[in-house]
Amino acid sequence: MCRLAVRATGHDGRVSTHFDLAVIGTGSGNSIVDQRFADKRVAILEKGIFGGTCLNVGCIPTKMFVYPADVAHSAAHGDRLGVETRFDRARWREIRDRIFRRIDPIRDAGRHWRADENENVTLFEGHARFVDAHTLDTGTGETITADDIVVAAGARPVVPDIEGLEDVGFHTSDTIMRIDALPDRMLIIGGGFVAAEFAHVFGSFDTHVTIVNRSSALLRAEDEEISAAYTDIAQKRWDVRLDTKVEKVERRAGVIRARLSDGTTADVDVVLVAAGRRSNADGLDLDRAAVLTDEDGVIIVDDHQRTNVEGIWALGDIANHFQLKHVSNLEARVIQHNLLHPDDLIRAQHDVVPSAVFSHPQVASVGITERQAVERGLRHVVATQKYGDTAYGWAMEDTTSFAKVVADPDTGLILGAHFLGPQASNLVQPIVQAMSFGQTAHDVARKQYWIHPALMEVTENLLLALPDRTNAG
Repeated sequence: MCRLAVRATGHDGRVSTHFDLAVIGTGSGNSIVDQRFADKRVAILEKGIFGGTCLNVGCIPTKMFVYPADVAHSAAHGDRLGVETRFDRARWREIRDRIFRRIDPIRDAGRHWRADENENVTLFEGHARFVDAHTLDTGTGETITADDIVVAAGARPVVPDIEGLEDVGFHTSDTIMRIDALPDRMLIIGGGFVAAEFAHVFGSFDTHVTIVNRSSALLRAEDEEISAAYTDIAQKRWDVRLDTKVEKVERRAGVIRARLSDGTTADVDVVLVAAGRRSNADGLDLDRAAVLTDEDGVIIVDDHQRTNVEGIWALGDIANHFQLKHVSNLEARVIQHNLLHPDDLIRAQHDVVPSAVFSHPQVASVGITERQAVERGLRHVVATQKYGDTAYGWAMEDTTSFAKVVADPDTGLILGAHFLGPQASNLVQPIVQAMSFGQTAHDVARKQYWIHPALMEVTENLLLALPDRTNAG
């Protein structure tokens, strides 16, 4: 049943429409409002493309590019297995259009459903800003009020201050997947997961990739051994400039020339900025609502996803440092429950959060690194397992992939695990489950069957490689 609109007069004398709930952002925040909110009057506010980052410019389309890149890379390297395959070329427009012919209708259908099929929902398409703790300027010329406001406005790419960058033109992860043609040469600025995934995509499609990274290793957020191994592999695939910055870019005769801090230059056709992401909280006038943020501009929330202001909640990239869709989805479910059951609040669990980088090789991790265990003064033991020491690793002729586990020697509980190699994002999952449910390394390794000779034996053998005391059970 739809509630009737309520008109309220604000402190400035303007008449506003009142809602029970307002949600800023249509990514994970959009999933909060289901049939259980049918008796609530709801406002949904979106300044960009309906559906948010993951659907439109993030994890879903990127992985749809990664898959054909994996195929192309495999075709180019079949010879080492005695298979005469080769990579000829990538039909970029065909790949691009196939991907977005699937994604764009989902986006459009989602918008249509919210805008036209939900009688109790009003969609405002504009840049929302707080006027006060319960009043929003929708960016459409209309001001609204709401009892509860959920801030789920995501994050955006960081663009470094580089001389000439705006003049020559550049791409970010928001735009690079829609380009019309494969470039012959690409400069990627940055060394994190966005840089790693797009280097794999374009490099596999035969673009000459140059990565310029200001630090001494790629994927520095990962375990040190994983980061070092990935960096070594990357240097064999692409032109990787470490401990280097782009100082200036300029266009000369149709070519973009980047001048680097090491005194060299790089001539490219396309520049991709992959220098990190930042919370969109700075664009919402949160100070008018007295909502607090941390030193990185991320909204501070408690375990229930509440901000310091009653009735204002936050989730996702704007309110955590993980930048992961599965974390945003969990936080949305927590807020959904807590809005529906204010006397029975639940908490968001962030102690066991897995992540993966879909480059080549894949990287996956969960829990703490060995260095973090040392820094925290935790008693710990470490074990590693090479893919190439398993039967399936023999089949792949794998020489570079490995996994690493950090465990408590007294309890046998797993503190963290880190994988580099094929299917890393899948091989880590049994450890995610073990850590989530408090299972010991011994229980996971010994109290179930592991299919032989599946690649999952990497995970089994990794746990068995822990010192005997840890595996004593």
